[in-house]
Amino acid sequence: MQDHEFQPWLERMIQGDADAFRRIYELTKDDVYRLLVFLLNNREDAGDVMSEVYLNLHRSLPGYRPEQPFRKWLNGIAARQASSWKRKLWRGTRLFERVSAAAVSSPAGRLAEEQAIANESSSELLALVNRLPYKLREVVVLRHYREYSLEEIAAALDIPVGTVKSRHHSAIGKLRRWIGQDTFLEEAAYHAD
Repeated sequence: MQDHEFQPWLERMIQGDADAFRRIYELTKDDVYRLLVFLLNNREDAGDVMSEVYLNLHRSLPGYRPEQPFRKWLNGIAARQASSWKRKLWRGTRLFERVSAAAVSSPAGRLAEEQAIANESSSELLALVNRLPYKLREVVVLRHYREYSLEEIAAALDIPVGTVKSRHHSAIGKLRRWIGQDTFLEEAAYHAD
């Protein structure tokens, strides 16, 4: 469905039509879920954040400008909601660590979790993207998996274009270094045999 085809449904949704909201949800839920899985690296968290995304969509809809692409606007809501979710998790973890005075998860545990995520992925590059810090990963996902322009990413995330460029440059640099390291490690393993 093209962005302009959403307009009648959005107008009905603004007027309180529950069927229009269900229709918008049905047309966009799979796409939003995939984006959240990319950004959060966790299917369970992505499912939890989905409801917050659509609640936020409902609240924000009166501020939607019809001249902007609806899907990109919705993906911006999803990306910001994922970022908020990550912050909440981080704060909760930090609070728990302070209260219990013990580490909730060891570095080895985080490494094992990252390895499991990488193993789930069929693509080595996707596994490397998942290793990026969240702010870099969201820019890479929107740029290369959603094919947003740098300006569209800036609008979706509500950050300056210069920040988007900086994050993108940093992410690509990290990915290049990691790919080089992986190649070096593979070659070293090959020559060791």
